[in-house]
Amino acid sequence: MPDRIWIGVDLGTQSVRAIAVDSSGVQLAMATRPLVSVRDGRRHEQDPASWWARAVEVLAETTAALPAGARIGGIAVCGTSGTVALTGPDGTPRTPGLMYDDTRAGDLAARVQEAGAALWERLGYRMQPAWALPKLLWWREQGLLRDGARLVHQTDLVTAGLAGRPVAADSSHALKTGYDLLDRRWPVDVLQELGIDPGVLPEVVAAGAVLGEVGAAAADSTGVPAGTPIVAGMTDGCAAQLAAGALAPGEWNSVLGTTLALKGVTRHLLRDATGAVYSHRAPHGDLWLPGGASSTGAGALTELFPGADLDALTDAARRLRSVPLCYPLTGHGERFPFVAPEARGFWIDGGVERELGPDAGYAAVCLGVAHLERLCFDLLDDAGADVSGRVSFTGGGARNAWWNQLRCDVLGVPVRVPENAEPAVGMAVLAAGTVDGDLLGAAARMVRVRTELHPDPARAAALAPGYDRFLSALTSHGWLDSRIAAHARRRAAA
Repeated sequence: MPDRIWIGVDLGTQSVRAIAVDSSGVQLAMATRPLVSVRDGRRHEQDPASWWARAVEVLAETTAALPAGARIGGIAVCGTSGTVALTGPDGTPRTPGLMYDDTRAGDLAARVQEAGAALWERLGYRMQPAWALPKLLWWREQGLLRDGARLVHQTDLVTAGLAGRPVAADSSHALKTGYDLLDRRWPVDVLQELGIDPGVLPEVVAAGAVLGEVGAAAADSTGVPAGTPIVAGMTDGCAAQLAAGALAPGEWNSVLGTTLALKGVTRHLLRDATGAVYSHRAPHGDLWLPGGASSTGAGALTELFPGADLDALTDAARRLRSVPLCYPLTGHGERFPFVAPEARGFWIDGGVERELGPDAGYAAVCLGVAHLERLCFDLLDDAGADVSGRVSFTGGGARNAWWNQLRCDVLGVPVRVPENAEPAVGMAVLAAGTVDGDLLGAAARMVRVRTELHPDPARAAALAPGYDRFLSALTSHGWLDSRIAAHARRRAAA
């Protein structure tokens, strides 16, 4: 029987997942349940009560599959960044959950940016339309910040359910709500300037702190023993970074899920003038985790090719001699590697998907995501980040071996693909590292590499002109700063 078992829970866009691993990273059990979203233009909502309900179900199934007498050492939870809801004083949800890409409060982002301009500059970012603080201001203008209303991040509902009482939020999820990661406090002066009572916000602790213990009621419903430590988690992008073991300065993890997110490690806080990059505090050492999250990613495939056999499309794409170019955004607005609320997807090479055919259209979307990923690294390099270390691919998109190699060829650098880099595994690593007091040691034991990829020089050279045209197209639309495009071209020529 394994020494101890560690459980991670991931509240994603489409599902809730729990994974139990042993201290060497071997997966012992896993369960998942779907989440239902409601989308309407700029709005994207979920029922916050479903976050806890589905978490109970996946935990009960996961713990039931463990060996009798198994010792669970700790549990941690991650969620989507910027997803928030309002509850009453007793923790009962009062509003729908406003998701990470909900931009209904986008028109208020400029006011939030102006009110805290000096602080946001000090923290190295600009307040973006989909972030949580503009949503909080929108709720205030709707008259909902009354009668003991409290803001909760997506994970807060689940950790409170586990503990049986309200617990602190973690600093990672609180970033987009305006938490000051340097002074480690809520910016009361900025909140007062916006007319927001700081009392609606939760207490915050550092990611990796112990929030409390699993209570008796949660133990009965989930099978996680009472007294199990609950560790403060991180956003899903940071969780995937932990699962990939990208914890040393210069190392990066690219998460290709519904959207594309990059996270790396630096010794200093980055300050990106474009506002696309923001930095979390690392749960280990005096380090920072800079990166960003795009509005496009593998979700574009399910949007554009609903019900299609993606494996068959991959096989067909593999045989194509040439691939048309596109910017594969299916929604409205981009967040990273450039900030453009007005951005829309477009075809650079001819027509629309139905004119190109599904094979070429599918390949074009995959190549467009790869181009966007390379631009992310170019932007990070421009912002002063060290991008010379190891690169890992994680997320659902990393299950596609052909797409992995295409991305590797576009980036032109070696890539490793971990065996199991689900964000939930990252939370299990964080739980183990916190309880044992050695995050780097836990990652070294628990992160397993499935395969290593190397770019094909001939293929990389053949793809280079397409990336140049991709940069030109984004610049001509006015979304990509010409200075960043010039920097990207210099890196390509080096």
